[in-house]
Amino acid sequence: MFQLYDHLLQFQLFQGLSRTELLQLAGSTKFGFHTEPTGRTLVSEGDACRQLFFLIKGRLELTTRSADGGYRLTEQLSAPWLLQPEALFGPSPVYSSSCRTLGNCQLITLSKDEVLRLLDDFLIIRLNLLNLLALLAQRRRQLQWRSAPQSLRERFVRFLAARSAYPAGPKQLHILMTRLAQELGCNRLSVSQMLNQLQDDALLQLHRGRIDVPSLERLLQG
Repeated sequence: MFQLYDHLLQFQLFQGLSRTELLQLAGSTKFGFHTEPTGRTLVSEGDACRQLFFLIKGRLELTTRSADGGYRLTEQLSAPWLLQPEALFGPSPVYSSSCRTLGNCQLITLSKDEVLRLLDDFLIIRLNLLNLLALLAQRRRQLQWRSAPQSLRERFVRFLAARSAYPAGPKQLHILMTRLAQELGCNRLSVSQMLNQLQDDALLQLHRGRIDVPSLERLLQG
């Protein structure tokens, strides 16, 4: 029971609950406990979101594609991590990304029906979810209204950061140079020169059709 408390309190959704409330919650809620092997697909893009996945141990690989499928971004997410809570509600309650396990992972799942019941029973959980969704919306709005980047390098960094679920850790951008030039509003030669300079600075590695960024936070600071 105490281990369950520790796991739940890692997540914003359950923070602020008293010990009595946690006892009530643990005794009346149908949690799913799963250990998944490496390479297991948890969700695919377009799947209906019918439950919340709480990663309590291990790492996940999240892949998100552009609307036309012309490029995709793959990133690694470490525990604790709540997978796309914004996909549970709204006019399009589907996952916008695909997710699979990297190594053995331990997860807790909570069905949509259980989430709705908890929102009815616990005001603090209702407020936590509202705050979490508001935070996601506000971050995206702030990103849209930031001053335009002045250099091509800054435009590339902004392009990558804006499409990342988490603003740190390793990223893989699968994209052709011509497509990246279109997205950044410049010519292919300029993009190639900029990327090669970042590679010389040890901030990324270039491959055919793929850009590996070992640490997005280093790229943001560089």
